[in-house]
Amino acid sequence: MGRVKVNLTLDAVVAETAKTLGLNMSRLAESAIVEAAKVERNRLWREENQAAITGYAEEVAQNGLPLSHLRSF
Repeated sequence: MGRVKVNLTLDAVVAETAKTLGLNMSRLAESAIVEAAKVERNRLWREENQAAITGYAEEVAQNGLPLSHLRSF
C-alpha cells in the first residue's frame, strides 16, 4: 500500500531529544501505533468473546479438560 504523510504533534522536549539522538521519529511512531493497534484488537476480541471464554472456563471447572483422559503427563 505504501506510505502516507501524517501530521503529529509532539512535546518539544521529546522531539528535540529524538532529533539529538538521531532517532527516526516516523519509524518509532509507526512501531508504537502498530503495537497499540495490536493491543486494542486483542482487547476488543476478548470483549466480544467474553461470553464464550467464560462459558468454556465454567465448563472446564465443572467437567475438567476435554480429552484429559488421553493425556500422558
